[in-house]
Amino acid sequence: MPRSVLFIEDDERIRRVVSLSLRREGLEVAEAGSGEEGLARLAERPYDVVLLDLVLPGRDGFDVCREIRRVSATPVIMVTARADSRDVVAGLEAGADDYVTKPSVAEELSARIRALARRTRSPGARPRVVVGDLVIAPADGVVTRRGEVVPLTRTEFRLLVELAAERGRVLSREELLERVWGYDYFGDSRLVDVHVRRLRTKVEADPADPAIVTTVRGMGYRLPG
Repeated sequence: MPRSVLFIEDDERIRRVVSLSLRREGLEVAEAGSGEEGLARLAERPYDVVLLDLVLPGRDGFDVCREIRRVSATPVIMVTARADSRDVVAGLEAGADDYVTKPSVAEELSARIRALARRTRSPGARPRVVVGDLVIAPADGVVTRRGEVVPLTRTEFRLLVELAAERGRVLSREELLERVWGYDYFGDSRLVDVHVRRLRTKVEADPADPAIVTTVRGMGYRLPG
């Protein structure tokens, strides 16, 4: 079954060329020429993945991404010509799950889309894990604290589930990239650090002094055993 993609890009030529290439890769692609149009389309029906340009008329990609995160857990790939590290980190901080710099190769972009869409599947029948007052229930797809659902994105949820599955053991950034973003992922470890930082703001009592997702210097991250 084709994966559905919403491509938000104001440059019509780029939008058409990339969309055509992705359709040739077997993906179902809807197009939007602005952030507002993209948000309206996303409100009409769900998509497996959103491709989001950073530079858009009116609301820029950062703002649109934050709005998507406010209303949806749909994975977002930021597609941008701005390769500066500060822009990449800002995009991830705004809630993007991944980023690609232009010009991108259709096959690579397609592989990233499929990897992101694949990990939206249920983690299966992994047991519940309780850390302090936090309950991680992989089979139910939720994390709760004192009975209240903690609003995590899919990426944050998958990170927490993978750390919980190996509770007490350190998982390196490379292991987390492979487990959360897919074995054929092409990214770098900044993705992990940014998403762990965002995850901590939601699950830690004091994100500046984390007790749940802890850092093991030079090795990676772990949940207490």
